[in-house]
Amino acid sequence: MSALDSFIAGLPKAELHVHHVGSASPRIVAELAARHPDSPVPTDPEALADFFTFRDFAHFIQVYLSVVDLIRDAEDVRLLTYEIARDMARQNIRYAELTVTPYSSTRRGIPDVAFVEAIEDARKAAEGELGVVLRWCFDIPGEAGLQAAEETTRIACDLRPEGLVSFGLGGPEIGVPRPQFKPYFDRAVAAGLHSVPHAGETTGPQTIWDALTELRAERIGHGTSAPQDPKLLAHLAEHRIPLEVCPTSNLATRAVTDLDRHPIREMVAAGVLVTVNSDDPPMFGTDLNTEYAVAARLLELDARGVAGLARNAVEASFMDATAKAALAAEIDAYTAAWPA
Repeated sequence: MSALDSFIAGLPKAELHVHHVGSASPRIVAELAARHPDSPVPTDPEALADFFTFRDFAHFIQVYLSVVDLIRDAEDVRLLTYEIARDMARQNIRYAELTVTPYSSTRRGIPDVAFVEAIEDARKAAEGELGVVLRWCFDIPGEAGLQAAEETTRIACDLRPEGLVSFGLGGPEIGVPRPQFKPYFDRAVAAGLHSVPHAGETTGPQTIWDALTELRAERIGHGTSAPQDPKLLAHLAEHRIPLEVCPTSNLATRAVTDLDRHPIREMVAAGVLVTVNSDDPPMFGTDLNTEYAVAARLLELDARGVAGLARNAVEASFMDATAKAALAAEIDAYTAAWPA
């Protein structure tokens, strides 16, 4: 392990773009698959590496949904959620906004109240036992259409768990235009939730503009195509609208074809507030520490530069001012104590 890798491993961090089911470790996925033998998901953790090799974004969604199908009752939900927090604690992640897709579970028969109670129980246990603060982004699975949007909005606004802070939109972008979801985002924002849709991951800059103008986005999930539009980059920089960048994910889903040509450099050069995230880490063979190392290489950062990325995530998060100040101070103290 290099000195910079050691620094990253110990660095206190926040993560803003990481999916609930997509964070299931091979051990947990294999355990769930063994409990549900009708699933095509392998029960051998080593075989999962081949299973998680994606031909393209559409194939990724197909594989992702097969793992979603393993989450069949409230105990599955709680187990998954707590184990995700355990993996985060090992990486010194202090705070995470976990993207959760209630519709994927409720449509498979898990009652909405039981689902919410399960993630909340796991959240409280994770904070008390592991020191990891979890918050939720409830997202619409775009491929499931307006029925999913209605159900997700209802659960978010009517049940409103204590940990819920934001409202998102995931899934494929091609053939799923952002403007159709405007009424649902309007309701969520009116209920006090922050807007954080995915946009511009596998489509062009217009999808990002639509997320900003129609969905009132406060952060953009991925935004990979933003550098294709200089006016958009300038707008993001001027209004301090963060991009949730996930380099290895973009390569795995073929959103970018060459990691060395990832547009993160152009984003940072334009003054955009960039955060680094892992998206669906076990599926992509990565974790947040690895993504920080990738970003450090692409941006030619030293330890202090990497700490700046960690502070970006704190700034872009939906923590309250006191929590932001505390985590920023922890990052600064850790960095100051690191050997030059």
